[in-house]
Amino acid sequence: MIAPHSVIDSATRLTLVRSQHGAGLLGVPARGTRLSWQASSSTPGAEQVAYQIATGTDAGALVPGDVIESPAAVGVLVPDPQPGTSLTYAVRIATQQGWTAWSEPITVEAGLPGSALQARVIGIPSPVEGPVQVLRRVFSLPDVPPTARLRLSALGLVDAWINGRRVGDAYLTPGWTSYQQRILVDTHDVTELLVAGGNVIVLEVGDGWYRGRMGFAWRTEIYGERSGAIAQLDGPDGVIVATDASWRGGFGAVRGASIYDGTEVDFTRALAAVHTPAFDDSAWAGVDVIDHDPEVFEPRSAPPIRVVAELPMRRLERRDGKEAARFDAGQNVAGWVRLVVRGRAGDVVRVRHAEILEPSGDLHTAALRSAEATDTYVLDRDGEHVLEPQFTFHGFQFADVAGAEVVSATARAISSDLPQRGEFHSSHPALDRFHENVRWSQRDNFVSVPTDCPQRDERLGWTGDAQAFAATASTIMDTEAFWRTWLHDLTADQGADGAVASIVPDIIRFEDMRMGEGPVDNMGRAGWADAATIVPWAAYEASGSDEVLVQQLGSMRAWVEHLRRRAGEGLVLPTEPFQYGDWLDPDAPGDRPWLAKVSSDYVANAFYVRSARLLARAERLVGDLARGDQYDALADRVADATWRRWGADAATTQTGAALALEFEIAPVDERSTIADALAADVRAIDGRISTGFLGTPLVLFALSNNGHLAEAYRMLLRREAPSWLYQVDRGATTVWERWDAILPDGSINPGDMDAGASSEGGSMLSFNHYAYGAMIDWVYRTVAGIAPAAPGYRVARIAPRPGGGIDHARAAIETSYGRLAIAWELTGEELTVTLEVPFGVTAQLDLPVTAASEVSVNEGPAAAALGHGVHRITVTAVAIG
Repeated sequence: MIAPHSVIDSATRLTLVRSQHGAGLLGVPARGTRLSWQASSSTPGAEQVAYQIATGTDAGALVPGDVIESPAAVGVLVPDPQPGTSLTYAVRIATQQGWTAWSEPITVEAGLPGSALQARVIGIPSPVEGPVQVLRRVFSLPDVPPTARLRLSALGLVDAWINGRRVGDAYLTPGWTSYQQRILVDTHDVTELLVAGGNVIVLEVGDGWYRGRMGFAWRTEIYGERSGAIAQLDGPDGVIVATDASWRGGFGAVRGASIYDGTEVDFTRALAAVHTPAFDDSAWAGVDVIDHDPEVFEPRSAPPIRVVAELPMRRLERRDGKEAARFDAGQNVAGWVRLVVRGRAGDVVRVRHAEILEPSGDLHTAALRSAEATDTYVLDRDGEHVLEPQFTFHGFQFADVAGAEVVSATARAISSDLPQRGEFHSSHPALDRFHENVRWSQRDNFVSVPTDCPQRDERLGWTGDAQAFAATASTIMDTEAFWRTWLHDLTADQGADGAVASIVPDIIRFEDMRMGEGPVDNMGRAGWADAATIVPWAAYEASGSDEVLVQQLGSMRAWVEHLRRRAGEGLVLPTEPFQYGDWLDPDAPGDRPWLAKVSSDYVANAFYVRSARLLARAERLVGDLARGDQYDALADRVADATWRRWGADAATTQTGAALALEFEIAPVDERSTIADALAADVRAIDGRISTGFLGTPLVLFALSNNGHLAEAYRMLLRREAPSWLYQVDRGATTVWERWDAILPDGSINPGDMDAGASSEGGSMLSFNHYAYGAMIDWVYRTVAGIAPAAPGYRVARIAPRPGGGIDHARAAIETSYGRLAIAWELTGEELTVTLEVPFGVTAQLDLPVTAASEVSVNEGPAAAALGHGVHRITVTAVAIG
């Protein structure tokens, strides 16, 4: 029974209310608004039994809504603000003891759809990746308005300046989406940038992903022949100024900007006073209004790209006699170098970037392939200069600087600005370092889209990498909004037949993809296209909000139905001319990484089963119950047929066995035999990993979930190649693409991809590739012992499994309900655990006990489940892996 409103629970309070878009984002979509909240309580056993949400346009005049009897606190639908307006919300909850006070209010401000913008796209003619356009408009204000919003986007990339001050702290705006379907619009509060009287707004526009060179086929103008910007400055009374034919355009100091190749800046061409109303632009041309469908522009719904770290670079001593100064950031990053230099007018400063050094001491640039990754600056005067590129980024740890005296060098790391969610530490320094390497690889590759690498002439949103890494990504960072926006693009690029692209956004043409004897279809490839089901489920499991499933259900259905049609009456998928298979199996030929040990037909059908099972779960949650039963039955039939046709041979490989166990391909009565054989193989080869991209996320789970924890630890902590920690021992600060990117003798793996065998040609060797870091999800769930037993950690499984000589570990995850944290220490055979459980979460204990164990919780008897609070648990005679 819910208490009357007059009954107050003063021991419980709301500590956080947020929308699904994250903190501080203005101009979000004006539909599907959802709130989540966190609470704390000093009353043991207190639980939310109801909630009430108040809404209004003024924080001082909120109108309470109905009381909802529910424990829901994640992804709760609320009334939407109208486009271009805001709504304010407050929440209170009821526990068994009564009602809390109202939360602090939260305001959600909706943006404008493209159809509501008066602005039009404008630009001036420019060569591809040539001079950056400078577009300008002077306007006058009688007074500074009480509020002002700048709506900003581009066909390409755009930076905005008002009265000489940069608008916002985002870079590479508006980011990369499937531009033919949708382009994001950022909204900025620019009130403080305006002045009474004369004002000037300047837009600088580069080609970026829209028109610049992208992909390994050297394509340009992929989305259009013209770059341009769209901007609209709104005040309380309407539009103040918007891009239209009245603007003027010219070129300034930035003479070239390429994501792959870098930026060329000539300060002798700088436009003095361009950011003041007094600047004379009469010699400039008028701008063109570029015809473009306004419907593709939509409000941003996920954090933009920002600078997320600044690392002072250390100068290294050069022993090769070369004049260029060498700098080391101490960390492989995606971003650029900000320099302070002293020089003379006319000096040319060049900055070259690389991830590692050759044994000879040179920068290793072969892995960049055709990407120049070089920034160039021509100085316009004697003295000190601050140098920073525009509309580019590089993957690097080292930089060579020639042409001027370097006063300081700073590596500026960029990423989609996602909050950190997970943290992990243990008694094993190399494992801790690998965790950090994975975190950095995620940061460096989550740059608007989940890319494969940040350095070479690729940097594409490979769906196979994304699905393999999705669970780990969602543990390390708050990726909910990031995945939702990327999945919109996955759907946009999905074929009419339901096939899903290998790369999202999809820029691949059929003739671009050459693997083996000729071009291959990049649509519908197993383990890649299954991102359509695997990524939404990972996002849902991590966040607890069903929004991503509601959004993606149609796409998930289309993909599984596509597979059903391909299989036809034969039930299983037929042999395809090409599948990626267990890509980069360490035993595959170096120039043909798709030729893994495990059958690609078996892998394809195993992922068919997995996608059908995940779709069945989604149907039961947000779709049709009957369909859920049908898809489960389909999965069972395909699993049975797959096992009978390929299972015996496939299970002799690590990936094949892992798929059989984790995707439930093998019959129940055969699984223990398969797991035993897998464990025996791991022991026989001393923990050597023999999985590629698809098997690596699963193999440790396949061992530990089937009674072989010791073998899982043996594989996890192996130091020889191929292994995770081999990379750490060779100085890696991010995850490598190949297990042996640096060979045991210290030489660099050539990473050859025969140009006749692959569309990519040349070197396929990245030192910043997160796919093999997908096992970190296992580390959180098994080494630390915290996992979601219900989506969003509403029920958390607490199951630490000490082993491998690790005698203590601690981890925390900022769940949707609050901080869930564990710290355990092993002393002899006694395990002590300190567990922090947030309000709204039930912690189910699954402790490593033996028949001789005694368990105490908070110095009392054992308990199967614990509520919020800090708990101390002791286990004697503990089981150790």
